[in-house]
Amino acid sequence: MIHVFVGPTLPRSDLAVPGVRARPPVRHGDLFDTSIRAGDTAAIIDGVYHQAPALRHKEILAAIGRGVRVIGAASIGALRAAELAPYGMLGIGSIYTAYVRGDIEGDDEVAVGQAPDGAWDALTWPLVNVRHVLALAEAAGVIDTERAITLLAALRAIYYPHRTWAAARAVCQREGETSFVDWLARQREQDRYFGDLKRTEALAAVRTALDGATTGSGSGPAPVWETAYFRRWSNTFARERLDGAVLSTEDRLVYQQVFDPQFREKWTAYLEHLSQHPADGGPRLALAERLARVSDGNLPADRVFHPPLDLRDERTTAVLLAGETVHDRQAVARYADALARYRCERPGFSAAAVREEAARALLLQVWPCPEREFDAEASSRGLACGARAVEAAKRLVPGFLEETTSTEAAGVGR
Repeated sequence: MIHVFVGPTLPRSDLAVPGVRARPPVRHGDLFDTSIRAGDTAAIIDGVYHQAPALRHKEILAAIGRGVRVIGAASIGALRAAELAPYGMLGIGSIYTAYVRGDIEGDDEVAVGQAPDGAWDALTWPLVNVRHVLALAEAAGVIDTERAITLLAALRAIYYPHRTWAAARAVCQREGETSFVDWLARQREQDRYFGDLKRTEALAAVRTALDGATTGSGSGPAPVWETAYFRRWSNTFARERLDGAVLSTEDRLVYQQVFDPQFREKWTAYLEHLSQHPADGGPRLALAERLARVSDGNLPADRVFHPPLDLRDERTTAVLLAGETVHDRQAVARYADALARYRCERPGFSAAAVREEAARALLLQVWPCPEREFDAEASSRGLACGARAVEAAKRLVPGFLEETTSTEAAGVGR
């Protein structure tokens, strides 16, 4: 399968080809999608970066590392390919080449303002297209080199979200370049895509993906993406469709850590599993033996070992989510919906904005422990300490409060 992340450089109608899946402009987290598998191709054309977090470099490296062929062209794809070509990403076109050579450098060269309604229509004129049109005008004898340089500087001075065709035309007229404006208008009447270099190179990238050529792509980089930040992103975007809903694996785990009275035993079982199946290929040891080698026995294993979690690993989730019920998953979906409603009703709200006192009160209400044992209880559930437990539980607070309030109201009504 070829996954093309595009808009507004190409309309979806240009991608109505068997084996090609048109996706929205790429953003942080999109390459974690489990439907993008080894052997697939991800063609990155457009992406967001102003209104949402941009695609990270390590996400691309991780995709390459798991056997996905990644191509970039035209827009953010060309920029990322220029940065990651030594690690196996394949760049296509003159925009990519210009970034590699250092002829252009800024994000504003390819950036465009987009419609806010999800249509992904381009509302502005990117600098790479401005440069290309001016070069065509020079070749046609419409403008000389000196005037082209002056006009490029004037157009570049317009902040990219404001560089509409109307604004560009006004600047050209101010600079006395009415003949250039008239010439360009005539060309566009004959060909609506005249001078659209980004479109031309995006189509070339799609053709390359369809051809299946491998020239320029490596065998994959070393696992330089395996950082704490990357693991956090990976866990955040781990999802699975269950019982008719797409659920966050991290949400499911936190729900179990908070509400499952038996989760302490599951966490111990997980530590035992890791001790007997070490990821680094070291000796297989019983957890008690491993603990005896590194401590004097005064602390339980959960206070000594704090392994990083990979929620995309099936063995990890099988152990940690053993015993999860349909009722649990339904609760996770309700809590996620409650958090989403809070975000809609309170612009700028996020789980991080939940008061720590509210999350701590939730945990103390649910966990059968006195406050002096709060840290120990959190550790025994794989949350390391009370402070981390509070941060994890914040996502549950809106849903918990809604359910608690509705239950109390029903009791009063009776």
